[in-house]
Amino acid sequence: MTATAPAPAVNATMRRARRARRGVTVRIVVPLVVIGLIVVGAIVVPLLYQYDPLQADLLSRLKPPGTVTSEGGTAILGTDQIGSDLFAQIMAGARVSLLVGVATLVISGVIGVLLGLLAGHFGGWLDAALMRIADIQLAFPSILLAILVASVLGQGVGNIIIVLSISNWVVFARVARSQVLGLKNREYVEAARTLGAGNWHLMFRTLLPGCMAPVIVVATTQFAQVILTEASLSFLGVGVPLGTPSLGSTIYNGTQYLSTAWWISTLPGIVLVILMLAFGILGDALRDKFDPRLRSA
Repeated sequence: MTATAPAPAVNATMRRARRARRGVTVRIVVPLVVIGLIVVGAIVVPLLYQYDPLQADLLSRLKPPGTVTSEGGTAILGTDQIGSDLFAQIMAGARVSLLVGVATLVISGVIGVLLGLLAGHFGGWLDAALMRIADIQLAFPSILLAILVASVLGQGVGNIIIVLSISNWVVFARVARSQVLGLKNREYVEAARTLGAGNWHLMFRTLLPGCMAPVIVVATTQFAQVILTEASLSFLGVGVPLGTPSLGSTIYNGTQYLSTAWWISTLPGIVLVILMLAFGILGDALRDKFDPRLRSA
C-alpha cells in the first residue's frame, strides 16, 4: 500500500515553519556574532592596544581617523580634543558598559525573580505589598529615578550598578510573578505539593525552571536599556567618574566639536547603537524561539 503525498496546504505550512525557524536562527546567530566581537574587543584591545585611552597628546588633538600621531603611531579612529586615541577610549568605554550591564542584570535579576516567586507563590498581603511598591516605582520615569539616586549616591561604577539595579528589578519581579501565577495550579506542581514538597522546594525546584525562558528574554532586552541608561547618566555627568572611559562621556566630550571633529561623538554613538540593536534583535529572536505564539509578523 503506497503512502499518500501530503496535501499542498500541509507542504506550504511546513515550508513556512522551516523558513520561520531559519529566520529565528539567523536573528540569534548574527547578533551573537556582533556582540561577541564587541566583547572580545572590549577585553583584548585595552590590554594589547599600544595607546592609553586617557593619555593626552596635545600635538595630535582633533586628528581624523587614520592620522599618524606625533609619536609615530596611527590613530585608527582619530583623536579627541586632548589628543587621546578614540579607538582605545571606545573599547575601554564598551568594557565599562558591558561590565555595568552584566552586573546590573545579575543583581536586579536575582532580586526581581526572588521577589516575583515570593509574590506569586504566597499571594495575599505579600503579593499586594510587593506589587504596589513595583507600581509606585513604575510611575516614575526610569531615567529620572536613576538620575535622582545617582545624584544621592555620587559617581562611581559601583554606584551606577546599584542605581540601575534599583531601576530594573521591577521588570524581573513582574515577569516572574506572572509566570508563577500561570504555573502554580498545573498538574505537576499540584503533584509535588501532594507528595509533601515544601514552599522552598516548590518555588526553586518546581516553579523557577518554568520561569527561566521569559526571564532570559527579558534580561536580553533589558541589557540594551541598561547600556543606554549608563551612557545617558555618564553623558549628563552623574555616571562613571572622571578618569574612567565611558561611551556616554566620550559622546559628550565631542558635542562641542561636531562641525570640526564629528568622529568624537559619532563613532562611539555608532558603537552604542550597534550594541543596543544587537541585544534588541537577540531578545526578539529568543522570544520567538521560546514562545512561537508571540512571534512577530
